[in-house]
Amino acid sequence: MSDQVDAYLTRIGIAAVPQAGPAELAQVQAAHRQAIPFENLDIPLGRGVRCDPASIFDKLVTGRRGGYCFEHNRLLSDMLGAMGFTSRILLARVLLGDPPEATPRTHCLVLVRFGDGDWIADAGFGGSYAPPMRLADGETSVSGDGAQHRLTRIGENGDLPGSWLLERKGPKLATDGRVQSDDAWEKQFAFDTVQVADADLALGNHWAATHPTSRFTNVTVASICLSDGFASMVDRQLTVWRKGEGAERNLIATPEDYRETLASCFGIALSAVEIANLPLF
Repeated sequence: MSDQVDAYLTRIGIAAVPQAGPAELAQVQAAHRQAIPFENLDIPLGRGVRCDPASIFDKLVTGRRGGYCFEHNRLLSDMLGAMGFTSRILLARVLLGDPPEATPRTHCLVLVRFGDGDWIADAGFGGSYAPPMRLADGETSVSGDGAQHRLTRIGENGDLPGSWLLERKGPKLATDGRVQSDDAWEKQFAFDTVQVADADLALGNHWAATHPTSRFTNVTVASICLSDGFASMVDRQLTVWRKGEGAERNLIATPEDYRETLASCFGIALSAVEIANLPLF
């Protein structure tokens, strides 16, 4: 795995293998999310999404593409493990918009264990960004865009919608548009800490990539974290938000503009033929 670790660290702009500590975890996650975009382009292009480690590494690192949560967080967990961290995947239910019924477990995140307790990390939530957090009731954090995040223990493993809830309060334009308020706590996702098998990941990934009610079969999305903000493109609506500057919003008018925006804002290189095959224009 040493060659893969070197390639991954080069991809995210870190010069040397970090120590296995909470501060280093935060450094890796931030660098990952600022270098590797969140995107679902292979789904509207009809290619599907594979979530085995080899395919993910080939796509996100070697191929310099992006992906969604099952790709990002599988890559993050694998690379953390290869660098000496103790980590494993958890499954979560996305609660943005406060749905009336329990949603399927179609988000994943990473549990990281240190000597003094567990932390959660997430390089694959496309809607916004939350730094790694100690897994403790009432734990809070602040991201570079100024948003606050908090964890609440809401039940036991096996309870619906989960045993832990992550909420966010902050600028709504520093998200992918699903957040409704700048100053209210809003649910992001709920999760528990039960063991997750590869088959569980494959099932969640299959639902997310193929189900007619999945977000990813209905919209074309890309996002990337900035050190002081967030950039997202939902279908043809581009929003770039920076702390202290607010948001710039533009509707992408032509396929060529879309192609150039993917490259300049998100580091994604698609051909003109691929852009033409997206259901956007």
